[in-house]
Amino acid sequence: MLSGRFSTRGRTTQSLMLAEGLIDRGYEVRVVCPGSSCISPDRRRRIRFYDRSSLEWPLVAPLVWRTVRRDLEGQPPDLIHAQHRSVLPLARWLAASWRVPIVLSVHDYLAPGEALAPDPVWLAGVIAVSDSVRRELLDRTRLSPDAVHVVHGGVRIPPPEDAAGVLDPRHVPVVGTAGPLEAVKGLRFFLSAAAIVLQEMPRTQFLVAGAGPEERKLRKQARDLHLGESVTFVSSFPDFSASLEAMDIYVLPSLKQGLGTIMLEAMARGLPVVATRTGGVDTAVSDGVTGMLVPPSDSAALAARTVELLRDPLRARSIGQQARELASREFRVDRMVEETEQVYRRVLETWRAPSPCR
Repeated sequence: MLSGRFSTRGRTTQSLMLAEGLIDRGYEVRVVCPGSSCISPDRRRRIRFYDRSSLEWPLVAPLVWRTVRRDLEGQPPDLIHAQHRSVLPLARWLAASWRVPIVLSVHDYLAPGEALAPDPVWLAGVIAVSDSVRRELLDRTRLSPDAVHVVHGGVRIPPPEDAAGVLDPRHVPVVGTAGPLEAVKGLRFFLSAAAIVLQEMPRTQFLVAGAGPEERKLRKQARDLHLGESVTFVSSFPDFSASLEAMDIYVLPSLKQGLGTIMLEAMARGLPVVATRTGGVDTAVSDGVTGMLVPPSDSAALAARTVELLRDPLRARSIGQQARELASREFRVDRMVEETEQVYRRVLETWRAPSPCR
């Protein structure tokens, strides 16, 4: 498995759970990435990491690539799984060295102007996190439909006793969001919605969990909106479990979203979600059933649906329970691992290495 820098975000969570699930199924998994030091010691003992921070230094790329090949040369892999498009050049170079196929995971959408050229030689399969991501890939690239497979993200389902006690009247209600603090996540609309909610429900607390390039702007926006002690920023935890445990309602305000791993984790805990109707979100959220859907970039709508839940705890708990049941049926880690393994098997059964050049 080749990955970009590990960080506290859904894509990293998916990569780690996939690696652990494959190990449980008897695979030997080796993960090449920068930044694995942020992974907990327990996980580092299970997964064999090759941490190469220099993968992010373009000027020394040829030297680093040769080092990666040398590290794995004694037992080359049968398949390379590229966890992000950024590592495709290295994946192709290693695949040509070892004459093995590549599977690429796509968790989000291509950036404006970004190209993803099909590789008829080494790229044998693409895994899209949702039907929405798959459709965009087929619209914007020349990938074969037969080569692009949908495998939804998976999450661990906490035992019933660990499910959220949503809107317990003994506690102050907490509305939160979690993930990388990036512009595309729409967090400025979350903070604007918080200011509206506070006008009607002044006891509500808001939580923003995560780190990223937008953090300074978001903190300034919170000050400008006079949110004061009503909003808390948390950026130091290695995962989002503690933050989700503190929430009563989870908000996903993204402007575009492939699916939403952290949202699925919230649903698995029995939290009702308010999410933007964008990308693959409606794969998991059915409006009024397993969550609330609103248009992107609409703080007033975010606030209105949040207030609906705050005013009706019984309905909020019912929606959270239905969300948990859906996650248990459709978005379990073992299902994600099994479906990924099926893609591997299909690729290994049908792919043929080209004849070596003479």
